Amino acid sequence: MAPKRGRAVSPPTAGKRAAPKDASISPPPPKRKVQTAISKSVVANFFTPTSQKPKDRTTWTERSPNEDTPATLLVAKYLSEEKEDGEGSLKRRKIAAFDLDSTLIAPVSGKRHAQDATDWKWWHHSVPGRLRQMYREEGYQVIIFTNQGGLTLHPDPKSKAPKSQRSRVPAFKQKCNAVLAQLDIPITLYGATAKDIYRKPRTGMWKEMKEDYDLADADIDHTNSIFVGDAGGRAAEVKSGTTVLKDFSCSDRNLAHNIGIEFKTPEEFFLGEAPRVFSREMNLADFPFPSQEVGVAAFEKKNKQDIVLFVGPPGAGKSTFFWKQLKPLRYERVNQDQLKSKDNCFKAAAAFLKEGESIVIDNTNPDPEVRSQWVELAKKHKVPIRCVWFKTPLHLCEHNDAVRSLNKTLNPEDRQSLPKIAFNGFASRFKEPKDKEGFQDIVEVEFKFRGSKEEYEIWGKYWI
Repeated sequence: MAPKRGRAVSPPTAGKRAAPKDASISPPPPKRKVQTAISKSVVANFFTPTSQKPKDRTTWTERSPNEDTPATLLVAKYLSEEKEDGEGSLKRRKIAAFDLDSTLIAPVSGKRHAQDATDWKWWHHSVPGRLRQMYREEGYQVIIFTNQGGLTLHPDPKSKAPKSQRSRVPAFKQKCNAVLAQLDIPITLYGATAKDIYRKPRTGMWKEMKEDYDLADADIDHTNSIFVGDAGGRAAEVKSGTTVLKDFSCSDRNLAHNIGIEFKTPEEFFLGEAPRVFSREMNLADFPFPSQEVGVAAFEKKNKQDIVLFVGPPGAGKSTFFWKQLKPLRYERVNQDQLKSKDNCFKAAAAFLKEGESIVIDNTNPDPEVRSQWVELAKKHKVPIRCVWFKTPLHLCEHNDAVRSLNKTLNPEDRQSLPKIAFNGFASRFKEPKDKEGFQDIVEVEFKFRGSKEEYEIWGKYWI
């Protein structure tokens, strides 16, 4: 007789006491529900064929101002499902260019800068519709030019900057991907991350755009093109009892000037408001190309041998004055940028004087304390000392420095761009030179552009 089939019973585990026969039977403990962060949409997406998944329509690239420097320009090209202009079609000759922050979008948090990739909203509800209209109905090519100085594309691995600061690029890309996707028109965004040729108001991003869209200047309808941005140099004003702050700069307006197209603020363009009063720290209209050649301020050699001491901020035109006026008079130049230290300057100056040469001290020499050392050197060698005072305003000096450092044709000595502190430091120390310091005379030089028409085409744009 075969045994009856029944439930197999496992023997008790070694070391574990068996429950007493008369023990009460308790219900098993309820199982805890397993929490998961995986949503139904994620699961559905996992099982969706690749061919049916939505495509990421934004392509990111990086660009360098030249072959010798790391990339500093971020470029995002968005391709919508709309048919973009292709080969054989007419080029879009009208450009509608926009700044990004405080022009197209603003932080939801209300703070000045976005806190993360999701902290954004349209600057005004009309923005996306207006841009789509310009592309679809009015034949504009829509472009975004934005300065993003808080981003670093290739951070120094030895940098001590907080990790959060070094990881801003992914968040910026995520935010821009969302902005462009919501617009959903063919558009390119250019983001300048360094103080180089790409940074507004410099025209590096505009030139990249022209190359990307195969546009020459003659192809572009400058009359009907426009740039919209919030950096318009507007003064503060009281509006409906509320104080409206002044703009942080005039870089957007100046970029439009450099390109030669119309400029409007977001309030003017999207809301139809009247223009506000604005001003520029330096107005290029005050420095037009001269109708006739401008001579350098009169300077005559009065002594058989002497010292000429320059006084003026960086970028004031001192070195240009030397090469055009004093070098032909057989003066020798003493310059700390080349000699690297003040001691080397004094040694070189003493050697020239000992040989019977006249010399120019081509340094800033801002205060009487510094100048007195050169006066004492002149006394020691029994030669007169004259002063040439370059009365160039600081904002114009900064302009000259930017033009020089960013244009090789105007930078024969390969000077590097100077930090803001170099100009502020001079200003904090400067004391007007006086005859009583021991100078034979003081020649004052006011700034005027002196150069060719081709050089003025470069100089006569806004660079800072």
